[in-house]
Amino acid sequence: MISESCLPSGLRVLVDTTPSDVVYAGIAVATGTRHELDSESGMAHLVEHMTFKGTERLTSVQVLNRMERVGGDLNAYTGKEETIYYATFLRQHLRRAIPLLCDIVFHSTYPQTELEKEVEVVIDEIESYNDSPAELIYDDFESLLFPDHPLGRKILGDADRLRLYTSADLHAFVRRTYSPERAVLFVRGNVTEKDLRQTLPQGTLPLSSLSGREQNDFQNSSHLSMVTVPSLIGREGGDSFGDRPPIVLAKPVHQSHVMLGACAYAATDPRYYGLFLLSNMLGGPSMNSRLSLALRERAGLVYTVESNVTAYTDTGVWSVYFGCDPGDMRHCLRLVHRELQRLIASPLAPRTLAAAKQQLIGQLGVSYDNNENVALGMAKRYLHTNLVLSPAEIAHSIDQLSVADLHGIAEEIFDPQRLITLVYQPRAMD
Repeated sequence: MISESCLPSGLRVLVDTTPSDVVYAGIAVATGTRHELDSESGMAHLVEHMTFKGTERLTSVQVLNRMERVGGDLNAYTGKEETIYYATFLRQHLRRAIPLLCDIVFHSTYPQTELEKEVEVVIDEIESYNDSPAELIYDDFESLLFPDHPLGRKILGDADRLRLYTSADLHAFVRRTYSPERAVLFVRGNVTEKDLRQTLPQGTLPLSSLSGREQNDFQNSSHLSMVTVPSLIGREGGDSFGDRPPIVLAKPVHQSHVMLGACAYAATDPRYYGLFLLSNMLGGPSMNSRLSLALRERAGLVYTVESNVTAYTDTGVWSVYFGCDPGDMRHCLRLVHRELQRLIASPLAPRTLAAAKQQLIGQLGVSYDNNENVALGMAKRYLHTNLVLSPAEIAHSIDQLSVADLHGIAEEIFDPQRLITLVYQPRAMD
C-alpha cells in the first residue's frame, strides 16, 4: 500500500508499506550535476560527500556511527538530476534513521577542515574512475551528446576546481538547491505514514530556504535549460560506420572500448518503454540478446556487449557499449550496425514482439525482488514526476506496444545520421 502526502515545509512524503521488517528510507533531492552553475563543476557530488561530515548537533563520527551501531547502513549517490541519501535498517530503528536523514540533508555544516580532507578523497575517486575505461566512456559519451550543457558535465568534477571550493561555496550551493519543496522523504518497509510522522519532531525540517522570487529565478535560470539535439564535436578519424566517422581517443588501455548511440526520449515520453524494449532485445542482461548472439556467441569477439537507455526529465540517451581486441573493432562495429539495420529495415514479426515483451516483463518482475533498488527507483520517479507506478502498470505499458510503435522508434533513434560513435583506442605504454 502506497501513501502520498506533503508536510508544511513543502517536503513530499512517500510511504510504500510492505510486510518486510527491513526498511529502506531516504531523502531524494532534485539537485544534481545539471543544477550546477558553470563555476560549480563537481559541486553537487562534493556536497553529497560533505553531508556526512557533521551537522548542527552531530559530529562526523556520530553521523557515521548512528546507523552502523545498530547494524544499519547509511549511503548516498549523486546523479545528473538528483542526489539521494538513504539508509537500510530494521524497523525498530525508524526513530533513529529518519531524524538522522533529515539532519544531514537539511542541517549539515560542511566544515572547512573536513572539506580540505574530503576533496582529496573525491580526487582519489576521480583517479579510480579514470582507471575504469568501461565506466569512463559513458561520461565522455554524454559530453559529446550534450556539449556546452550541464548534462554533459562529469558528475565528479575535476581536481583543480575542487581544490578551490570553500565551506561558504558549499553553503551557497545548498541554500539555492536543497530546499524541502525540492525533495521527497521516502520509506519502503513495514512502516505506515503515521509511524513515519511520529519520527519527525517539531523543527526537524526547515521551511523553504528560498524566497518566492529566488525560487522563480532558480527554476528559470539558464543552467536548467531544456536540451536540444546537439551537434557533433571532437576529433574524427578511422573508417566510417553509418553516416558519421568515429571519434577516436588514445587511452592507456589494452582493449578498444567502443560506444555508439544517440539522444533519446525523456522519462515521461510515451515512447520510452518502446525504446527500453528494443534496447533489451539488442543488448539486455540476457545471453540471448541480439548483440550478445552476434558478437559473442557466434563470432567470439567480445566478453561484454550491452545496450542501455538513460532517461532524464527532458531528454535521454540510448547507447551500445562493447570492449574488444583492437584488431576486431571494425568488425564488431559492422555487426552492431547490421543488427540496427535489421530493426530499421522491417517491422518485427508479431511472434518476435510477443516473446520480447514476455522476456522484459519477466526480468522486471524478478528485479522487484531487490528491495533497495525498488525503493530508490520509486523515489527518483516520484521526485521528478509525482508518479508512482506499480509493476502491473509498467507491464501494461510494455504489453500495449505495437509492431508499428517499435518500428517507428527504431527508424528514429537508430537512424545512422543521428548516431555518434566514440572509441578508446590503445596508445603506446611508457
